[in-house]
Amino acid sequence: MRSTASVLHLDLDAFFASVEQRDKPSLRGKPVVVGGVGGRGVVSTASYEARRFGVRSAMSTREARARCGHAAFLGGRFHAYREASEQVMGLLRAVSPLIEPLSLDEAFVDLAAADPAELPDLELDTVTAFAQRLRAEVAEVTGGLTASVGLGSSKFIAKVASDLDKPDGLVVVAPGTERELLRPMSVTVIPGVGPATAERLRRAGITTIAELEAIGLDELVQLVGRAHGSGLYALARADDDRPVVAEREAKSVSVEGTYETDLTDRTLMEGLLTRQAREVAARLRKHGLAGRTVGIKVRLYDFTTLNRSATLPEPTDSATVVARLARSLLQDLDTSGGVRLLGVGVSGLADWIQDDLFGESEAGQPSEDEEELPDLVPRGRQGYSPGQDVVHDEMGRGWVWGSGRGVVTVRFETALTPPGPVRSYAVEDPALRPWLPPSPPDAAGDKPVAEGDAAP
Repeated sequence: MRSTASVLHLDLDAFFASVEQRDKPSLRGKPVVVGGVGGRGVVSTASYEARRFGVRSAMSTREARARCGHAAFLGGRFHAYREASEQVMGLLRAVSPLIEPLSLDEAFVDLAAADPAELPDLELDTVTAFAQRLRAEVAEVTGGLTASVGLGSSKFIAKVASDLDKPDGLVVVAPGTERELLRPMSVTVIPGVGPATAERLRRAGITTIAELEAIGLDELVQLVGRAHGSGLYALARADDDRPVVAEREAKSVSVEGTYETDLTDRTLMEGLLTRQAREVAARLRKHGLAGRTVGIKVRLYDFTTLNRSATLPEPTDSATVVARLARSLLQDLDTSGGVRLLGVGVSGLADWIQDDLFGESEAGQPSEDEEELPDLVPRGRQGYSPGQDVVHDEMGRGWVWGSGRGVVTVRFETALTPPGPVRSYAVEDPALRPWLPPSPPDAAGDKPVAEGDAAP
């Protein structure tokens, strides 16, 4: 354990929904839900206004609509989320070379490796002042997004601290006070203590970390199993010596998502992987690439990260192939304790593809088994999707309020304008079209590298 509060955890508040509220002035201060908008969709992120009605990530869109029917349900704009994430991660990398991103909106930073010009020492007042400046810089570079930050002597403590004063909070846990902080808390603050484990512990009379700390390792192992029990025994005592590990970017295209509530439903996980596979395949086709190696990334409740991959005989850019392999790789993993992050990636990139690989359906067209899984955001071939950026020849830029029966309704506003007017058009109106920001070439020659977004 460290003797300084030199591990920082930064979490952008309600990230996807906050980006939407930033870019859509008419939605500021109102409930916003990002994710699937159809009956079988899944919520990715809910704004704090929507959370007051009980909406949360990984909830079905159907249930979210029942709880908060007046919310704006938006499909998601990954280019906007990726841009904001890159701005924040750039700030962090300017401070320390040891940055461990957990998703687009979340990362650990090892301040012990920080540039002395930024952080001359690790005294409590110094790191606190630094964190305050960092939060102000995040808001400045992202156009007003807020971040909750926790500082502590370990990853576990820093993560717990960042959750204590959301949104837009800062909590610093002084070394030596970790157990005092944890003892009154519910056991559910410990990674991996989901509903099933919490109920098992409750039946044994354990609801707080203080009560968990009081029982022996053998008894805990009997209650929840050896691996899980050993982890809980250590964390209940604030014992966590895991280092901050910088992840190097790989030459690949990937999509990943992190979830506020640990996932335990395998069918839902397969649906999430399927949606991510579609996004990866779409990016491959956009850049004229295909890949031979399909991999999945699974981060468990205790932050253990598992990677599994399979290599094809020929490159592919087929969503069907990528999704099928991703789901098969998941089958071999034990996810019973809960999953907080899922990702799909394709590497071994090439600029050619074997036609009709394995006799699959056309690239980008989901097969029948994929259609049976929950869809997360509307597919482009179904027309305009709620929240999508558009531009009109006369009215300028705006976003899709809704569409159906051949009509698309647009609110014309941007992050830099007041709330704008609403107009409706025929879907085929030639003056209206989707809008995407220009893609600047990357240093590697305009080939995508290690892209991640929380696609749920």
